[in-house]
Amino acid sequence: MTILDKFKDPALAKHLISAIERLAKEIDRPISIMEVCGTHTVAIARSGFRNVMPKNMKLISGPGCPVCVSSNADIDRIIALTKIPDIMVATFGDMIRVPGSSTSLMQCKAQGASIEVIYSPLDALRIADENPSKNVVFVGVGFETTTPLIAATILRAKSESLQNFSVLAVHKQVPPALKALVDDPEVKLDALILPGHVSTILGVEPYEFLAKDHRIPGVITGFEPVDILQGIAQLLEQLSQDRATIEIAYKRAVMADGNHTAMQLIDQVFESCDANWRGLGTIPNSGCQIKNEFATFDATKRFELQVEPTIEPKGCKCGEVLRGVMSPNDCPLYSKVCTPVNPIGPCMVSSEGSCAAYHRYQIKD
Repeated sequence: MTILDKFKDPALAKHLISAIERLAKEIDRPISIMEVCGTHTVAIARSGFRNVMPKNMKLISGPGCPVCVSSNADIDRIIALTKIPDIMVATFGDMIRVPGSSTSLMQCKAQGASIEVIYSPLDALRIADENPSKNVVFVGVGFETTTPLIAATILRAKSESLQNFSVLAVHKQVPPALKALVDDPEVKLDALILPGHVSTILGVEPYEFLAKDHRIPGVITGFEPVDILQGIAQLLEQLSQDRATIEIAYKRAVMADGNHTAMQLIDQVFESCDANWRGLGTIPNSGCQIKNEFATFDATKRFELQVEPTIEPKGCKCGEVLRGVMSPNDCPLYSKVCTPVNPIGPCMVSSEGSCAAYHRYQIKD
C-alpha cells in the first residue's frame, strides 16, 4: 500500500460522506460551496461527488483554470505575436486550441506560423538556444504555482545572456480574484474549497481576509477522494458552528507559511499589475508583469503588437461559469454547438475547464 492509497480508501470515503450528510442536515438550509481549482473540478467530476452530496448542498466551480480565465484580449495578443516575422511562439498545450476573436494558435500553426508546444519553460530556453535566428517568445500563463518557475527561467536566460528569448506574461494571482468573487452580489457562496497547488506557494495568510472580512470559511485540500471529502466535511463543520477560518486539510504538501523561496523568485522578477480576467473583468493587482530590470525578456516591451479588435464569442457563457453563477449545463451552446472537438470557449478546451469536465463525465445538475 502506498501513502496515496489511504486517500482513496472506500470505507473512509463512505464514512466522510455520512459525516457530510449529518452536518448538512444540522445546517438545514441551502449551502453553496465553490471549488476554486480546476484540478479539484476534474477530481470531483471523476469521483462523482456531485451525485452523492446532500440535497441542500451544491458544489459549484470557480475561476481556477488559468487557461479559462485568460481573456479574449490576451489570446488576441498572443496570436498577434505570430504575425511578426522571425518570432517563434512557445506555449503549453491547452493554449493552442483556445479561440481568440477570429482564430486560434492551432489555426495559425496550420497556416504556417512558427508555434511550438512545450511542457516546461526550460524547453523554450532550449529552443531559443538552438534557433539563434529566431526570437522565441514563451507564453507565460498560470497562477502562483507556475509563476516561480517562469521567474527562474527568466533569471537563467539573463545569466546565459540569451538575447533571443522573452516572455509574454499573462499570469494571474488567485487571492484578488477571490476578493472580486465575494464582492460580487450575483455570486452566492457559503464556503470555499481552496486550491492545493497554489497554496503550496502561498500558504494560509493571503486567504485570511475571506474569514475575517466576509465570514466565509475556507479549507485547503488535496486532490484525492478522501482529501476532497475531508475538506467538505471541515467546511460544513465550520458552518454548523457558525465560525469562519482558513484550515489546511492537505498538510502533506501545504505549510501554513507557504514556500518562501518560490515567493522570493516571483518578487525578484515580477510585480503586481491589473489584469483582465474572463468573466470577472479587470481586477486590480491580480496580474504579474515583468519588472523593468528584466525588460529585455518582456515581449510586450520588445515587440510592437498589432492586436485585432476584441470580439467575444457569441452565446458563450464561460464568464458566467467561471464566476459560479451558471452551470455548464445551462449554457445554450454546451454540448450542442460547443464540444471538445469544436470548442467555442476556453472552458471546453482546457483539461481543467468546467465545461470539459462536465462533458467528459456526463454531469447533469
